[in-house]
Amino acid sequence: MSTVRINKFFTEQGFCSRRAADRMIGEGRVRINGRVAVLGDQVTNADVVTVDGRVVSHRPQPVYLAYHKPVGVTCTTEPHVAGNIVHAVGYPERIFPIGRLDKDSSGLILLTNDGDIVNRILRAEFGHEREYVVTVDRPYPPSFLKQLEKGVLVLRETTRPCRTKKVDATTFRITLTEGRNRQIRRMCSALGYRVEALRRLRIMHIRLGDLPVAKWRLLTPKERDELLTAVGLHEERVAS
Repeated sequence: MSTVRINKFFTEQGFCSRRAADRMIGEGRVRINGRVAVLGDQVTNADVVTVDGRVVSHRPQPVYLAYHKPVGVTCTTEPHVAGNIVHAVGYPERIFPIGRLDKDSSGLILLTNDGDIVNRILRAEFGHEREYVVTVDRPYPPSFLKQLEKGVLVLRETTRPCRTKKVDATTFRITLTEGRNRQIRRMCSALGYRVEALRRLRIMHIRLGDLPVAKWRLLTPKERDELLTAVGLHEERVAS
């Protein structure tokens, strides 16, 4: 069971800053399992921490999952929706998806219980890369990929420039830095092609790799730290 300094505990629970925590501890207002806390004390999730007699609730530890979403699973947390992603993943704690991957698509999606990181990743100005492999309904010429790269008018707005790479006559890879609803399908449709299959291979530095369909894994510590750093949360949390 991991331990944390008492003042950091307060910041992790979103209760107050370390400085404010130190002040409350110095004033004798904080207790750990009934005894008066002192500066430098360590606590675990099993300890009961109180301030002025009121219990400070423990937040769950942040969880970050990579999931290989199958076709047919819907990226919603609504329990009444058949095939919702929370039920499909079956994680024992409350989690929610970061962004969406439409029902007809498969591939990598991240899930977490960390609301801060969801907001950071979804903000368009961050421009985080997402890579997909796409198969369309018929062979395409080189001009098709060039037009995708320049941008396509979708719902009266031109998509951002992107990167593409030919795989075969009907399949290509595409890397976007935005995530509009059904964007790739609409881009292809605007150019006269229908998407037959779409799979997301990568979100930022996190890759689908050989993760089996319908299976999930925890992000590695390196993946997690790089993710928090990329959205500006790592330094904030270290400093808090």
